[in-house]
Amino acid sequence: MKQLLILSGKGGTGKTTVASAFIALSKTPAFADCDVDAPNLHISTHATAISTISDFHGMPRAHIDSSLCISCGLCQQSCRFDAISESCGAYSVDRIACEGCTVCQLVCPVEAIEMTPEVTGCTIVHADAQQIFSTARLKAGAGNSGKLVSQVKRNLLAGIEGLELSTTSNQSFAVIDGSPGIGCPVIASLAAIDMVLVVSEPTISGVSDLERVLAIIGRFNLPAAVCVNKADLDEEQAVQVVSLCDANRIPFVGSIPYNHAMAKAISEGQVPRSEELEMIYERTVQILFR
Repeated sequence: MKQLLILSGKGGTGKTTVASAFIALSKTPAFADCDVDAPNLHISTHATAISTISDFHGMPRAHIDSSLCISCGLCQQSCRFDAISESCGAYSVDRIACEGCTVCQLVCPVEAIEMTPEVTGCTIVHADAQQIFSTARLKAGAGNSGKLVSQVKRNLLAGIEGLELSTTSNQSFAVIDGSPGIGCPVIASLAAIDMVLVVSEPTISGVSDLERVLAIIGRFNLPAAVCVNKADLDEEQAVQVVSLCDANRIPFVGSIPYNHAMAKAISEGQVPRSEELEMIYERTVQILFR
């Protein structure tokens, strides 16, 4: 089954809006939300399959064994993240501030520090023989979002293998709602993808971020297409989006004007629909399977 990843380069462009519309239009049995910092695809997709929630362990965090500690203070002096504090001669680690670099463990003369697993989020899988929806939640302030995204994708692939053949066809494809920006979650999302659709917006920052995310996609040598949401917000910047696509020889598949009915549907947790979205969907699918 092919995989279509939907990215944006920045938050608030309407990436999840387009993703939820594509899931509805394609009637795909397989989809995922890789925006693990703020997942919200579940609001409009209303997955009904059985859910399984599993802890996700990020980088281990330091723990000081007070029975072994000699209160020399070397760990606190060596910590670049100010994660170790002292009170009445006893040293402790702030699990949120700790980055798991292991320097404190290396400098401890009595081996009183060990690195212990830390639950930094959870994966959520809604799966049965007819549908697989993979998503996750990262705890506030937690790191390793790229690793969590990779786990979301592994869960999606495992779920696809468990689907009944009657739910898939030669034209079936999985829809993946990616993360905004160009950081580790986006790079992890791009692995083993067949095509990327970038949802941009007609603003100065939107055009700048589109240029950056296209550069990342280019590093992976992946086919891509671009659409612009809220196109009538700034017609001059909308033209800049099209020009950027032309300059990079990337297909521009359409514009979505602001639509009050779509905004209302989103606010009510429903799938947005419009003629422009359907046209963008058809053009994207043609590129995906050509």
